[in-house]
Amino acid sequence: MAEFWTSTLWPLIIMIAESLLLLVVLLIAIAYILLADRKIWAAVHIRRGPNVVGPWGLFQSFADFLKFLLKEPIIPSGANKGVFLLAPLVSCVLPLAAWAVIPTNLGWVIADINVGILYILAISSLSIYGIIMAGWSSNSKYPFLAALRSAAQMVSYEVSIGFVIITVLLCAGSLNLSAVVEAQGSRGLANLIGLPWLTVLNWYFLPLFPMFVIFYVSALAETNRPPFDLVEAESELVAGFMVEYGSTPYLLFMLGEYVAICTMCAMATILFLGGWLPPVALPPFTWVPGVIWFSLKLFFMFFLFAMAKVIVPRYRYDQLMRLGWKVFLPLSLAMVVVVAGVLQFAGIAPK
Repeated sequence: MAEFWTSTLWPLIIMIAESLLLLVVLLIAIAYILLADRKIWAAVHIRRGPNVVGPWGLFQSFADFLKFLLKEPIIPSGANKGVFLLAPLVSCVLPLAAWAVIPTNLGWVIADINVGILYILAISSLSIYGIIMAGWSSNSKYPFLAALRSAAQMVSYEVSIGFVIITVLLCAGSLNLSAVVEAQGSRGLANLIGLPWLTVLNWYFLPLFPMFVIFYVSALAETNRPPFDLVEAESELVAGFMVEYGSTPYLLFMLGEYVAICTMCAMATILFLGGWLPPVALPPFTWVPGVIWFSLKLFFMFFLFAMAKVIVPRYRYDQLMRLGWKVFLPLSLAMVVVVAGVLQFAGIAPK
C-alpha cells in the first residue's frame, strides 16, 4: 500500500493540484488579456475603453462573466440539443488542455513530454471540431457556412504552421518544448561570435525571421483573429458559427478563442523568442525570474495580435485562401529545404 501511495497516488494528487493552479492562473490572466485587448483597441481609436467597473476598469471582465453566467441560455427549437451544448465545451476544453505541455519556466510544466510540439499540433487540429459541431447543430445556414469556412481556413494555415515548426525543430534537434528553449540559450549566433552572454542573438526569430512572420500571420488565421475573422464576418454571416448562442455557451466559445490565442503567443515565445530566457545572461537581467520574461514575451506577442485587429482591414475569403496555399505553403516549404541545407553543409546540425 505504501508503495502504491508513493509511486502512483501521490504523483497523481500533485499533478491534479498543479493542473488546477495552472488553470486558475491562466483564466485570471485571460480576463486581463481580454481587458488589454479592449484597451489597446480603444487607445488606437483615441477613446477610453472599459473604465467604469473597478479602478481603471480592472473588474470589467469579471462583470462580463457574471452577466453571461446569469443570462438564460436559449436553444433553437430545430437544433440538435446535445451537440449544440457539447460544442462550446469542446471549444473551451481543448485549448486549455494544450497548456499541459507548455513550460513557463525551467521545470515549470505539467507534463514535460518528448513530443510536446506534436501534442500541441494535435490539440489545435482537434479544435476545429467544436466549431463544426456548433455550425451543424444550430440547424441554420449562416452558422453552417461559417463552420465550413473555418474548417477550410484552419486546415490551410495549419500546414504552414507545421512547416514553420519543422524549421525550428531542425535547429533545436528536439520535439521537447523545454529543449527548444534551452537550445536557444546554449548555441547560436552569440556563441559563434564569442558573446555567449548576449542570448538574444541565439533566439530563432533572427535566423528564421521569415518563418517567424509566417507563424504570426498563420496564428492569426488559425485562431480566427482579424484580419482573418472570415468565420465571424458581421456583414455576411452575422456572428458566424456562434450566431445562435448566448449566455454561458457563448462565453465558453469566447474563452476558448482567447485561450487558443494565448497558446499561439506562448508557442511563438518558446519557438522564436527564447521562452523564459533573459535577452542578456548578465545581472540585473538574470535577477528577473524566468516566468516574468516568459509573460512579458507572451504579452508582446499578444500586443502584435491586438494591433493587427485594429490596423489591418479584413481580407476577402479568396485572398485568405490564396495567401495560405499560394504564398505561405511554397515559402515555408522552401525555407525547410534551405534551413536543412545550411545546417548540413555548415556542419552545425544538432547532434
